[in-house]
Amino acid sequence: EPYSIYDRLEFDVPFGKGDMGTVGDCWDRYMVRILEMGESARIVSQALDQLPEGDVHKAVPRNVKPPKDVECYFRSENPRGELGVYVISDGTNVPYRVRVKSPCFTAMSVFDVLCRGHYVADAVAIIGSLDIVLGEIDR
Repeated sequence: EPYSIYDRLEFDVPFGKGDMGTVGDCWDRYMVRILEMGESARIVSQALDQLPEGDVHKAVPRNVKPPKDVECYFRSENPRGELGVYVISDGTNVPYRVRVKSPCFTAMSVFDVLCRGHYVADAVAIIGSLDIVLGEIDR
């Protein structure tokens, strides 16, 4: 589901092929990350070409008061995956409840599956290949 200007950009979504090992292993995830960097540069180049002339920022009001009893879930692309934010309003300018779903927290949910059949020493390489930020997985 493209948002913003993604529908006007040309890019490929890299995926693991197991060229140098097994599909989905640490090396395969590393190669996907390298290919993603090339695609990211391609996206940035196209986005800069489409950037309108003049100011590109707007003033944000200091106080935004949302309606009472409104819930909103917003998802956005993050360098490590999809970032989700769930907000519940009580009608004041301070949210009643906010929950953030980190892509690193989601990635760590498969850690035990990835480690099966491997040595304990392999856990370091597996965690590194998931490209997590430890602060994001602490709940």
